[in-house]
Amino acid sequence: MKRKTLIPLALTAAATLGATTLGVINAQSASAALTSNWYASAPYLMPFDNSPPDAIAVMNATGQKAFQLAFILAPNGGGCTPTWDGTRPVSSDTEAAALISRIRAAGGDVSVSIGGYGGTKLGQTCGTPAATAAAYQQVVTKYSLKAIDFDLEEPEYENAAAVNNELGAAQILQRDNPGLYVSVTTAGTAAGTGWFGTEMLKNAKSLGFTPNNYSIMPFDGGFNGASSQTAAAEAFHGILMSTFGWDSATAYAHEGVSLMNGRSDAGEYFRQADFQTVLDYATSHHLARYTYWSVNRDRQCADPNQSTTSGTCSSVPQTAWEFTKYTARFAGATPPTTNPTTGGPPPTTPGTGTCTAAAWNSGTAYSGGALVSYNGHTYKAAWWTQGETPGTASVWVDQGACGGGGTTQPPTCPAAWNSGTAYSGGATVSYGGHKWTAKWWTQGDIPGNNSQNVWTDNGAC
Repeated sequence: MKRKTLIPLALTAAATLGATTLGVINAQSASAALTSNWYASAPYLMPFDNSPPDAIAVMNATGQKAFQLAFILAPNGGGCTPTWDGTRPVSSDTEAAALISRIRAAGGDVSVSIGGYGGTKLGQTCGTPAATAAAYQQVVTKYSLKAIDFDLEEPEYENAAAVNNELGAAQILQRDNPGLYVSVTTAGTAAGTGWFGTEMLKNAKSLGFTPNNYSIMPFDGGFNGASSQTAAAEAFHGILMSTFGWDSATAYAHEGVSLMNGRSDAGEYFRQADFQTVLDYATSHHLARYTYWSVNRDRQCADPNQSTTSGTCSSVPQTAWEFTKYTARFAGATPPTTNPTTGGPPPTTPGTGTCTAAAWNSGTAYSGGALVSYNGHTYKAAWWTQGETPGTASVWVDQGACGGGGTTQPPTCPAAWNSGTAYSGGATVSYGGHKWTAKWWTQGDIPGNNSQNVWTDNGAC
């Protein structure tokens, strides 16, 4: 699952997540635990990268109650301590904790995913299963987790010692945390899974380890729609039976699929009809898991038929959060037929002039740079958005109160851009007589002249 190469790392979620304490997480953990069908359906969501959506808005729009937060890795500089994406130590985290607290307060919960494509995995650096488990136990304890996912991919996928550390750690966590929901996710091929995936299953058998499910990812491997995906699931079913000596029903009850919505990294397309077909297969065969990568991509691109893969949109025509409704259905929920209203944003100071930009509409998809008016202010979209209310979502940059005579008052110039300063997402600077807003973490990228297009021009100031 090539999921770490789509956009730069460290897009901040601080503006929407706020802060919390570990005590809040622990206090809510008992009531937040869900039935296993929700952990089995939890779609992947990156809380720091790929323009993270508001999880509560997604829950309200789809009925989905759980998310798979990704990814826990070893520190980029090496070591055996857990970090988010190799850069954010779990020990000092407040942002993911705040998100988890909000989701639980809304009646949901999270699982946390370990590994993913790329990066250094703890199984590679911790040396033993026990040391690897001790690192992951910090994550389980910090966030009072009831579920965890071991996403075994490149480069540790081909490292037998690292995979043994991961599987051994999963077994220890399962033993030491009664009731912990454990999934193991790995690559899918037309044959079910490849040689390394089969070796991983043999390793698990030798350990006597049985997770809640083994899930394959039937994409990025020459797949073409749902028929090839269900064929791969059937082939994997046969591998599970032959490896573990399970009968057919037992194998299905320990099998899952993790899909990719829209355009895959390899240029395959999986549309809504494909998700429905695989969902029908999963429910009729009583599979243990049905999920997908990723909620960050569950929205339409500015060009719905763009021929590139994005980390922030699906590259197929859709309404916002449409693919997440399939995972909610797998969990047994009936998603809302329309996106519910959420009560609106906190009040802002009304403008006294006339707004020239069209009024914001919750059903309209806006591309980066689009202008709307809302509550007497003009807002500019920093990136693609739909259903995110101006004044409450960081995607909308307030341009100020609408001015008299049908013009928008230019924003006040913030501090001048400095090439040596590291800016987080949402930071504002002035450069060349204009105000600029950072879309994600950046340093040394000149506003108006950078290949990553990290800076949004908010106009003259």
